[in-house]
Amino acid sequence: MTTPPLASGPHGPGSLRPLLDTVLDALREGAEARGGPLPAGGPRTVAAQVRQALGEALPAEGEPDALHRLVRALAAGTADPADPLCAAHLHTPPLAVAAAADLAATVLNPSLDSWDQAPAASALEALVTRALAQEIGAADALVTTGGTESNQLAVLLAREAHPGVRLVTAAGAHHSLPRAAWLLGLPEPVVLPSPAGTLDPTTLDDALTHLPGPLLVAATAGTTDAGLIDPLPEIADLCAAHGARLHVDAAYGGGLLLSDRHRPLLDGLTRAHTVTLDLHKLGWQPVAAGLLAVRDAPDLAVLGHRADYLNADDDTEAGLPDLLGRSLRTTRRPDILKIAVTLKTLGRHGIGRLVDQVCALAQDFATTVEAHPAFELHDRPTISTVLFRPTGAPDDAVAAVRRRLLHDGRAVIGRAALDGRLWLKVTLLNPHTRPDDLTTLLKLVEAATATEATAPTTRADLPEGHTPA
Repeated sequence: MTTPPLASGPHGPGSLRPLLDTVLDALREGAEARGGPLPAGGPRTVAAQVRQALGEALPAEGEPDALHRLVRALAAGTADPADPLCAAHLHTPPLAVAAAADLAATVLNPSLDSWDQAPAASALEALVTRALAQEIGAADALVTTGGTESNQLAVLLAREAHPGVRLVTAAGAHHSLPRAAWLLGLPEPVVLPSPAGTLDPTTLDDALTHLPGPLLVAATAGTTDAGLIDPLPEIADLCAAHGARLHVDAAYGGGLLLSDRHRPLLDGLTRAHTVTLDLHKLGWQPVAAGLLAVRDAPDLAVLGHRADYLNADDDTEAGLPDLLGRSLRTTRRPDILKIAVTLKTLGRHGIGRLVDQVCALAQDFATTVEAHPAFELHDRPTISTVLFRPTGAPDDAVAAVRRRLLHDGRAVIGRAALDGRLWLKVTLLNPHTRPDDLTTLLKLVEAATATEATAPTTRADLPEGHTPA
């Protein structure tokens, strides 16, 4: 058997071209076989199809058609965020230009743990991260895998700046924040009630008045459940008055910075010590594309680390950039390339228009729901998340409707528990979605509600993958 070709080097492009044709054909065939936003049949059906396509995971001899067969199987069994009826999560369809740039990063395969593995990539990362940091008045920004890693780094920096710091969050804050406190051995976080879905300044003021310091307040700009934004100016005022550190998780809402129309929703963001941003949400990037912006550059000094083979003192003194202090990870792919290509290709206004489109779409959808007698709207959307439920349906029926649509492969919608009730959640991140698509979605929900009203409730009678609430 001949030695397999490489993706890079002088012969890389010629070796890749026919393989890319194979991949694109398999993606098309898989999407046609799926025929909707996700595969029908539930978890066991999908697992069986993948098992059949895979066969033996580690065969003694290779199989030349493996690329086509497995890509086709993945495409046939995926939940496709580019389908207008796939709207459950903060799961964005990536832009084609970003995916193409990501291919280049994969082919070149630089690793940003030392300059001699990533000369151009490290320079590009330094330029782009600092430009993005300046958007919110920060000194610098680190590239991360997403909101969870960014939040964990923010809590780590707070711990190093203020040993024994205690986290204060609202009940609607992202689960990664209390988890970060646990991972870092910090005191049990203080979770403040947020019946309106956001961090209440009066409640926060009382907590900061009575809790011993040091304290880290974590506010949210775009909650996962409803896309709500905490009152950032008031929270920043309280943190300044009480000497508390402020972190803002803007993983969802951070993209509003690039919209002239919606940027004012993030007033107060520039006053945070650290800010989480996530461009694989309102930035339309392939996963992963996270950032942590840091207001005070000296805070990053604690991430400094020495490994002689990567950043020897004499190499650093000779002018080779030290990259280990840019992350807790060692091997690190150049995710900045796809971000940089997207920013340059679309520009601020181009990305801002995409943000405006999905926010306007959410407002239109909310209006449609509000006018429909079969549905109840939770509230007008703040960003692009709309919560609604069948009128008069109990929570177990709401949950069953969602699972019915998933099992049948008809629609992917989420769920959120707010105000003591369960709601269906539609998160609109696809700028190609049209109002007619959302009318279709409502019809599917209405039909599934009617089906569930007469469906059997015993486990034995439910379709595969469909469980009682």
